[in-house]
Amino acid sequence: MENLPKKNEDSLRGFGFALTAYILWGFLPIFMKALAHISPAEVIAHRVIWSLPIAGVVLWATGRTGDLIVALRTPRMLGMAAATAALISVNWGIYVWAIGSGHTLDAALGYYINPLFSVFLGAAFLGERLSLAQKAAIALAALAVVILTVEAGRLPLVALALTLTWGAYAYLKKSLPIGPNQGFFLEVLLLTPFALAYMIWLQLTGRSHFMVGVPMDTTLLLCCGLVTAVPLLVYANGAKLLRLSTIGILQYIAPTMIFLTAVFVFDEPFGQGRMIAFPMIWAALVIYTVSMVRQARTAGR
Repeated sequence: MENLPKKNEDSLRGFGFALTAYILWGFLPIFMKALAHISPAEVIAHRVIWSLPIAGVVLWATGRTGDLIVALRTPRMLGMAAATAALISVNWGIYVWAIGSGHTLDAALGYYINPLFSVFLGAAFLGERLSLAQKAAIALAALAVVILTVEAGRLPLVALALTLTWGAYAYLKKSLPIGPNQGFFLEVLLLTPFALAYMIWLQLTGRSHFMVGVPMDTTLLLCCGLVTAVPLLVYANGAKLLRLSTIGILQYIAPTMIFLTAVFVFDEPFGQGRMIAFPMIWAALVIYTVSMVRQARTAGR
């Protein structure tokens, strides 16, 4: 298996991986908006199928194919991988639908709420303890999320669904007793038969957008593998090297970028509540990050 950290603590390498992943995810809505005329199910099928060869190449290049064979022979690992695969596919489906149907701000709200859920999971199941500054950051972010929710004036079902599916995925991913690259390959491998069956059905019924009609549709669907596998593989490597609570706070980066895209690129309405909550969330991120850096320096000394 890959060398994993023995302690449940942060590392600078993990921070870099996670930061890169969330920035890439921040730009994802622009790509997904170009696929808004294609059903979310077809987009998800292509995300799965074209991610498989990319994940396979990464696995082969890192020399971890032997670990995958061991995982395929271990029922417990297969069961956990099946659970994470199901969670990530549902999360993808909700996200793609939200972007394509004009609910990008709801998606951003979901990923704003999600870090708080990750912090709850870390404290409840992994015994993670937070400093006073970190608690203050989380409280400030929680207040901002409350303002966003009240400003919406309704129960944010899309946001809550994204929160629960991604939060549960992050928790199980951290607990999965296998390296991150093997884990992602195993997930898409388990999903591939279903994706292939659905793609074949679309072709037979004349509902497919792949290699039919507009060439740009085919190009975009082929690129689904890149935009899916690259950030998720980077994230998976970072998640193994960070505390779940740290991952939770870093997740504010992606929804902030999604939020800005929704308002300034997609022209979704920008209410007064968001004008208050947005700087509060960034302030929480700064407070938490400063606290984390100080802890890392103290540990280094």
